[in-house]
Amino acid sequence: MTAAVIDTGLLTDIKRFGAADVSACFSCGTCTAICPLVGDDDTFPRRMIRYAQVGMRDSLLSSNELWSCYACGECSDSCPTQAEPSEFMAAARRYAIASYDRTGFARLMYTRPFLGTLISLLLAAFFALFMYTAHGPMSGTSFDIFGFIPEELIHNTGIVVMIIIFAAGLLGLATMARRVSRDNGVTVRSLLGGRAALSKAAGAAWSALAVDTLAQRRYRKDCESPDNGLAVAGIKATGTPVPIWYPVRLLGTIAGIALVYGTAMLMSRRYRRADRSLKTSTAADWTFLVLLLVTGITGFAIELGLYLPEPPVWGYWLFLFHVAVAMELVLLAPFIKFAHAIYRPLALFFMSFVAKEVAS
Repeated sequence: MTAAVIDTGLLTDIKRFGAADVSACFSCGTCTAICPLVGDDDTFPRRMIRYAQVGMRDSLLSSNELWSCYACGECSDSCPTQAEPSEFMAAARRYAIASYDRTGFARLMYTRPFLGTLISLLLAAFFALFMYTAHGPMSGTSFDIFGFIPEELIHNTGIVVMIIIFAAGLLGLATMARRVSRDNGVTVRSLLGGRAALSKAAGAAWSALAVDTLAQRRYRKDCESPDNGLAVAGIKATGTPVPIWYPVRLLGTIAGIALVYGTAMLMSRRYRRADRSLKTSTAADWTFLVLLLVTGITGFAIELGLYLPEPPVWGYWLFLFHVAVAMELVLLAPFIKFAHAIYRPLALFFMSFVAKEVAS
């Protein structure tokens, strides 16, 4: 039997990612009892806190339960010692993102806020200057944004950025998958060895990706979140004005409004610390929200420029800024809060697959 490796500095390290001092926790189990998402075999956040207290780093990073939490804050509201388990879970996920990341950039973003913010600004400046080096004329007869910044340059730069984030995300997923599969006793043979194994894996993938990630079944069911859906069709040439009722134009407008409104509301709630789950915010959390808001607002302003009778000079510079910020937002995705979209579905897959294994 392999002995567990104890990291005596684990809890101190997690605190650097925004965790409260959970030394007050005496493992009473109230947080687990009150959590609406806990099933018969789940023990979060109680077990996650215990892992941190005793220094079981490998067990913490190998746990599916770490990604099961929706940060509703009910556990913190009911904690008799005010150990802030919800806040701890959020910090533990940040710690996990930094631990899965091979580049060390995620850790820097979370634990060195000034340096992380400075790097974010420098990245935006780099993209803007890079695009500007290939700029064309500002047309005075039409708002020709792709004549100013060539569409091919944006496209090719986007491909390079996507390759970078794909590689970073893939390395992080591989690190997490190795840890989680080992902890759950899942092997390549149990996943792919025969028709029955493939059927279980396909069912687990459907449950994780379609049912719980896209449709958010557990969240809507247990956390009482409203369900919304949209479906339209239609295409238009990039950068060209079309009537507001044009299907894709309408979808883009609705999505843009939702993005700006939702991001602004999240920023307001985070600033006001409107509930327990928003008690602690890191610079990386704010960076993500600010980049989203700026991308949405500048996008709307550029769309407005397309419909003005005279092409605005400010629109060209705003387009350059918009592209730079959007590129940065995509590039930072695997290293900040959006990384949840990468790691959570994998954790849900393993949870579903293991449950099917036990049931069979």
